[in-house]
Amino acid sequence: MALPGMRGIDHFGFTVPDLDEAERFLVDVLGAVPIYVLGAKRADDDWMTVQLGVNARTTIREIRFYRLGSGTNLEVFEYDSADGQAEQPRNSDIGGHHLALYVDDIDAAADYLRGEGVDVMGEPVASAGASAGQRWLYFRSPWGMQFELVSFPDGKAYERGAATLLWHPARPGA
Repeated sequence: MALPGMRGIDHFGFTVPDLDEAERFLVDVLGAVPIYVLGAKRADDDWMTVQLGVNARTTIREIRFYRLGSGTNLEVFEYDSADGQAEQPRNSDIGGHHLALYVDDIDAAADYLRGEGVDVMGEPVASAGASAGQRWLYFRSPWGMQFELVSFPDGKAYERGAATLLWHPARPGA
């Protein structure tokens, strides 16, 4: 059984401390395309708690939507939180996460990010096992969110015998 009518991921939503700073990074460094903006949202009842699981007195300052690459959509929020905000979770924390960006040449992409002053975490790592053929590297946004570069231009080891392949951004129709 599967979720009726499910087609795939529509967007990734995340919260940033400063939308203007986030937009500069997403657009000027990563190449995201701004699509549209939604204004502030505040409720005088428990709507924010019921619908979003946040303090009822919290306000969404603004939401901005972007398209990244061959179809990943980003919904980026800035909140005015009534009960404060936690720090960015680490990958090892419950709810920890990262966004992985496929690139054709990981070395060129890493050099570009370093040239833009981005906090690149180490050097590209060669995967093993089912992911052999892939190289990856993490980097941080100005607000501390982790992103990852991923590249496997000649495929991954698992693909040789797989009946179904993972979706690939360089071949979105395959």
